[in-house]
Amino acid sequence: MTPTNRKKLVVAHSVHPDAPLHEVETNRALARWLAQILGLKFGGSYDPQQHHGRELYLLPTQTLVGADAARQLGVKGPDDLWGGYVEHDFICTKAISHGLLNHNAHAPRGWAPLFSERVRSVVLDGLSVFSFADARPAAEHLLYTGPIRLKPIHACAGRGQEVIKSLDQFDDILARPEAKKLFSEGVVLEQDLDKVITHSVGQSFIGNKVLSYCDDQYLTQDAEGEDVYGGSNLLVVQGGYDDLLKLDLADDVRLAIKQAQVFDSAADEAYPVFYATRRNYDIAQGLDYDGKQRSGVLEQSWRMGGASSAEVAALQSFVNDPHMRAIRVSSVETYIDQPLPADAIEVYRGPAQNSDFLLKYVTVNSYDG
Repeated sequence: MTPTNRKKLVVAHSVHPDAPLHEVETNRALARWLAQILGLKFGGSYDPQQHHGRELYLLPTQTLVGADAARQLGVKGPDDLWGGYVEHDFICTKAISHGLLNHNAHAPRGWAPLFSERVRSVVLDGLSVFSFADARPAAEHLLYTGPIRLKPIHACAGRGQEVIKSLDQFDDILARPEAKKLFSEGVVLEQDLDKVITHSVGQSFIGNKVLSYCDDQYLTQDAEGEDVYGGSNLLVVQGGYDDLLKLDLADDVRLAIKQAQVFDSAADEAYPVFYATRRNYDIAQGLDYDGKQRSGVLEQSWRMGGASSAEVAALQSFVNDPHMRAIRVSSVETYIDQPLPADAIEVYRGPAQNSDFLLKYVTVNSYDG
């Protein structure tokens, strides 16, 4: 998006019409905040009648899929959104992290084997499955080296995942009534790690700014006692990954950044129609079944995510002080009703999808104290 194009409206867009209230309102809050930072007007939530033919800068809650969807929203390229675009749905899911069992395994239309070849050294051991018939052979292949994690490719925030320790346990899953639908929609089977730390590495391209960051995530419990995303602590710089790597970083963080770079470059190469102005990658580091340290990219997020509020806060800080080298920002999500901490910026307070209450806020701290 060019800062000189002052005719653009910043517009929030909840891609799914049945999106939960907290997602819709978070989307609107960030779009309003971003409009303020960029000196543009906030156009509210996308309305096809109201916004048809207008010059828009869109904040979609999901990666846009397919040329028709982008065209209907007026998105012609990366200057028109903070998010991403892919040609086929599976490309913006966990599925691309791993290859197929063999050349006979079912693959969705548009599947590029080149991607899994390029990222094999920076992901964990795993396979992607797109048919019921391929599921058991894939599980059998992976279970030889230890427990695996089943991950539906469209699930988010860690929901719907199961750890499988034996083929008998996997057969129980195959016997469920919904199993055929589950595997036909796509599932990742991936080695399970112990004592896991999850890093996120990413970049945002907004206006004339490039922000690069690394962070560590943490989990919290929702109202049902399930472990879900609880927040991120980001270290953000103005500039590219080379600028980020100039900071004093731990070796495991440096490894995560370099693995994310490989994954990011592979996406551009294997899926050339794809573009994204928000690129976020989760990297898991932990111990495998034999007690060996492993590190690998789990998935990508080319859309608004849990850390997006922290990225906007960092952008605000760099706009306020263009000479600042780096900053620390944190996004927090808690299901406990509590007062807002001092100096925190509230993003959302209200009901959640699976509980009566959810609070989202951001805190900002200097890099060097």
